[in-house]
Amino acid sequence: MSSQEAALLTPHVSQTDVPVEGILTEDKKKFKTCSQIGFYRRQKLLLQGPSPYHADLEMLVVDNGIATLQIINQDTKVPLQVQIISCKGIFRLKINEISPLKPRYEVPDVIVKDLAAERLNVSQRESGCIVLENPNGPYKLHITAQPFSVSVTADDKLLLSLNSQGLLYFESLVSPQSKSATLESDSEVTKDEYGLWSETFGEFVDIKASGPASVGLDVSLHGFEYVYGLPEHADTHRLKNTEHNDAYRLYNLDVFAYKTYDKMGTYGSVPLLLAHKPTQTCGLFWLNASETLVEINTRAAPQPSLSRSVPDTRKQRAIPQTEVRWMSESGIVDLFLLMGPSPQDVFRQYANLTGFQSLPPLFSLGYHQCRWNYEDEADVEAVDLGFDLNNIPYDVIWLDIEHTDGKRYFTWDREKFCNPTRMQEKLKQKKRKLVVISDPHIKVDPDYSLYSEAKARGYFVKDRGGQDFEGNCWPGTSCYLDFTNPAVQDWYSAQYALDSYKDSTEVLFVWNDMNEPSVFDSPEMTMPKNAVHYKGWEHRDLHNLYGFYQQMSTFKGLMQRSAGQERPFVLTRSFFAGSQRYGAVWTGDNKADWEYLKISVPMLLTLSVTGISFCGADVGGFVGDPEPELLIRWYQAGAFQPFFRAHAIQDSKRREPWLFGEDNTLLIKKVIEERYTLLPFWYLLFYRAHVSAQPVMRPMWVEFPKHTESFEEETQYMLGSALLVVPVLAPGVSSVDILFPGSGERWYDFRKYECVRGPHRKKVKVTLNEVPGKASP
Repeated sequence: MSSQEAALLTPHVSQTDVPVEGILTEDKKKFKTCSQIGFYRRQKLLLQGPSPYHADLEMLVVDNGIATLQIINQDTKVPLQVQIISCKGIFRLKINEISPLKPRYEVPDVIVKDLAAERLNVSQRESGCIVLENPNGPYKLHITAQPFSVSVTADDKLLLSLNSQGLLYFESLVSPQSKSATLESDSEVTKDEYGLWSETFGEFVDIKASGPASVGLDVSLHGFEYVYGLPEHADTHRLKNTEHNDAYRLYNLDVFAYKTYDKMGTYGSVPLLLAHKPTQTCGLFWLNASETLVEINTRAAPQPSLSRSVPDTRKQRAIPQTEVRWMSESGIVDLFLLMGPSPQDVFRQYANLTGFQSLPPLFSLGYHQCRWNYEDEADVEAVDLGFDLNNIPYDVIWLDIEHTDGKRYFTWDREKFCNPTRMQEKLKQKKRKLVVISDPHIKVDPDYSLYSEAKARGYFVKDRGGQDFEGNCWPGTSCYLDFTNPAVQDWYSAQYALDSYKDSTEVLFVWNDMNEPSVFDSPEMTMPKNAVHYKGWEHRDLHNLYGFYQQMSTFKGLMQRSAGQERPFVLTRSFFAGSQRYGAVWTGDNKADWEYLKISVPMLLTLSVTGISFCGADVGGFVGDPEPELLIRWYQAGAFQPFFRAHAIQDSKRREPWLFGEDNTLLIKKVIEERYTLLPFWYLLFYRAHVSAQPVMRPMWVEFPKHTESFEEETQYMLGSALLVVPVLAPGVSSVDILFPGSGERWYDFRKYECVRGPHRKKVKVTLNEVPGKASP
């Protein structure tokens, strides 16, 4: 067989595989809308107005930098404890039950270290109001008693208000014998209507052992019109106003060929929102791992005042104001206010909380070649040789699920990959690497050692009856490792040791996929919310952490494999706040379509400003067959994005770079070579992300925070502070409109050495053989 014939092979699907019909389909009916989510419907019954919560300011205590007080719901008479902590430009607000029926879930492992609380002084005390002040900063917290609210000022200017709309919501835990307990906002609501104790979606019934436990809070951002963040959504970089039943959803799901310009959540969640105006940037970090919905409403509002006198509305000027409403299914209220004041200050404050981007190994910043699936060792060798014969640089070739023995991870299909060690040694001789997939579902097979050992140790997630939860995924019936258990994390990490993972070598790295987790025969194709984890926590409490924990365990395993001498590379599909500490993220199952190329830019910008700098989108689109122009433009965009990988689904045509004719091969080769020319620059950018939280890929507003025209720009972006990238995102384009911001800034075309002065917009001619790139001194 010739190498060319081998390169054109398509994967064989065995009869034991799970049928993909019905799994790999675009069907939004598989997933809930906001109106089908019980806790959202319940919280929406609470309307804007005076909050029922009143604070007992006489009982406020400030001890070791932590202010503690009680608030009481005047309708239910249930008291809650409020804690406020100040630390280096960050305020943390925690609200929890004083004596809950049982502990409520508080997210572990995401915050890298406890905040070193700074001093808080009571600087003012008057009837119904207390002012707390940190002597080291300009910020003051104004706590109002009736109704309870907290406002943050800087130099006597109001920046943020909490519960000013009266939407603080907290469902206290009650015993199953108290199912007659009613909602805070409506004594006539029944469980059948609003899912207090059970909830139905299609054929699935979610039985809630702890009953209703939802929490929510509103935050008003005064003077802020532009807000960003809350990945992952295939939507614009600037967050839009939400309509009724159209909130941004943070719930990690396996959404095949997701819809573009949609607020539905996809594979990962970072509950971080950034607000920006020319004089200030701040952030809201809502630390909650349960399903979360966020409503946003930006409008013109009278300039607020902390004066207790009635303002003269005739003299008040209107300013922008953004209302943000957070709603989560369970847990506690745990909100961090990141006060900036610059974008970089917010990035650093968030990284100090959740960790800095891991410094990638140099090879992982090169070009990656992947598809589902490279068929066998001969196929891998042929593709590897194809790069050499066409003189195209690349660093990594990938193997998807078909390389295993019947989807048993940490194994090899011995008919197709009879000598994996030799295959890896050949790659190593060329200083290339191999990445293999390792999903969290474990095939139910008593003869599969990974399954039998995990079962014997009790390492799988349980169902609500206490048995190992079983669901359907690629291997068929599977169990799911409980990565929330530290013992499971350590055991899983140990599987990557060279003497445990047979025929693996030091050039093998890892791809964690399907880790939302994906469960084909469960509600919304994920784990039922009433599954039970370590220490008895329900899956609903920690769903968005599952992929975070798998990637963390994999990262630690690869680190241990080299005794800490080599930096790991781990790609994950599912993620949460803090995932940046463990590797890279990509945007999942996109399509070979121009709109998916276009949406990849704002998706990656949003990931970048929420701490995840090592991110990318599948070049060419995972689903379908790109036309040559689309493929070339996608390579040109992907080469200037942090994670650079081409990937394709199993029934797509082969699309290695040399299969589209000589002229197109040369164009693809040129842009891959340009990636390698800039590799030292990429490495420097990642070092800066690693040590100082500077995003690698930056929206224009980050680099030019006072240039208002840049605040909505999402078709061009900066790499670091020096390189402006303007990818071509539509077919048949002969020119692109480029914003050159910065007063008196000089921009140089780094290919043609032409100089352009900012600020202004300019149409620049483009041809198929290049993407405009401008360097700023």
